[in-house]
This record gives sequence, structure tokens and C-alpha cells, in this order.
Amino acid sequence: MALAALPALAADPLPLTYEQFEAAVPHVALEKCPASLPQQDSFCRAAMQHSEIHVFAFSDAGDSPMIGFASFPAVRLDTVLK
Repeated sequence: MALAALPALAADPLPLTYEQFEAAVPHVALEKCPASLPQQDSFCRAAMQHSEIHVFAFSDAGDSPMIGFASFPAVRLDTVLK
């Protein structure tokens, strides 16, 4: 049995842009990013999965690449929304 050659993987990972995220992930806009994520020149979006809220931070610059990520238990929703 012969194995097919696999393409080489990129040396550097590709950034996740907001345009890609917006098309692929159901989410809501947050008025303000949680304190644990970048606060300046950025914006955040939240997605729920099971019993967690996942918050993605994106840069305002260029193609708006993802610059931060944090997960919070859904029971602590009040801390994410403050």
C-alpha cells in the first residue's frame, strides 16, 4: 500500500481574521472586552458552547486579526458583561 505525499504545512500559522470568524461562528457583539483581554484598539465577540462563554478579541487594525481569547463559565456571565 503506497502512501500519498502530504503537502507541507505552513511554517507560520495563519491569523484568524474577524471576517473569517464572522462567517463561521455564531456570536454576539460585546460592548466592552473583559478586563483580561486587550482593551485598546480592539473589539470583542462572544460565543456560547455548552456551559461556557468564549470571548474572542480582535484588533481594529488591518484585517482585524484575533489578538486574544478567554473562556468563562456561564454561571459567571455577570463578570463577562460588566
